[in-house]
Amino acid sequence: MAESLPDVSSSTLVLSDQALAEGLITLRDCLRWAASEFHLTGLFYGHGTDSAWDEAVALTLGALHLPWNVDPAVLEARLLPMERARIVALVRMRIETRRPLPYLLGEAFFAGFPFRVDERVLIPRSPIAELIEHGFAAWFPVEPPARVLDLCTGSGCIGIATALHLPGCEVDLADISPDALAVARLNITRHEVGERVRAVESDLFAGLAGQRYDLIVCNPPYVDTRDLTTMPAEFRHEPALALGAGTDGLDIVRRILREARDYLTSAGVLIVEVGNSDHHLEAAFPEVPFLWLEFERGGQGVFALTADELDAHAASFA
Repeated sequence: MAESLPDVSSSTLVLSDQALAEGLITLRDCLRWAASEFHLTGLFYGHGTDSAWDEAVALTLGALHLPWNVDPAVLEARLLPMERARIVALVRMRIETRRPLPYLLGEAFFAGFPFRVDERVLIPRSPIAELIEHGFAAWFPVEPPARVLDLCTGSGCIGIATALHLPGCEVDLADISPDALAVARLNITRHEVGERVRAVESDLFAGLAGQRYDLIVCNPPYVDTRDLTTMPAEFRHEPALALGAGTDGLDIVRRILREARDYLTSAGVLIVEVGNSDHHLEAAFPEVPFLWLEFERGGQGVFALTADELDAHAASFA
């Protein structure tokens, strides 16, 4: 009788953490094992990685406090039992809870900088990072913006990264959530930008009376009802307040378009991310010349409007 083959579709997570850790010796072992488990269990990627292998790399390097560009020679390094145990525990949590990896590690990178994140804030992933890295030069080719507002700031990543890339500007971080602002303040302290960056509790512009900005950047809630109900399990760990925005995803964006001009300088610019609710926005305001931005690293649904354009179409937004 032929010998039966083992069931290769079974996860090795049926073994104990101790047994798994004892069988994984090098960093390469841990990477291969984590990638295999992620591929087998069909995780969703969209919080900083886009494949099982990239997720495995991010998890193992994050668990070992190693940079993403570490010398590949380290792959053959033998890991301490405690390090292997940490990786095994993280892989099990990632698969069994579907918590996004940045929450498990407590950190996410945005525009080249690390930011503290937890379930009080969205995980940074906006394509606006590219605009920050280029200093918003398309709109400010000579002088960078002096005053910037990061509206619906969450972790503060957009505003703080802007302050780091443009060391001469002052930045306000505004959010309706006290919990999110607590995380933003941790990131202000982490990056030592407290002299130029402040966090303000505000329902959109309500707490910013009298302020004027050269640049308003916003990644607001924009997920429509249909998408919200069909999102993968990973997204359900993020704060619902920062995701859903009504039937067409534009409840918050409509308010921003109606109110933003009062907080911009005469030459100011508004940049807003609406993701895949972009088609809803164009259908709602077909007469408005939204400038849809293109990104080298991918991403969609980010528009720009100048103060003059907001003035010209104020009646549409009223």
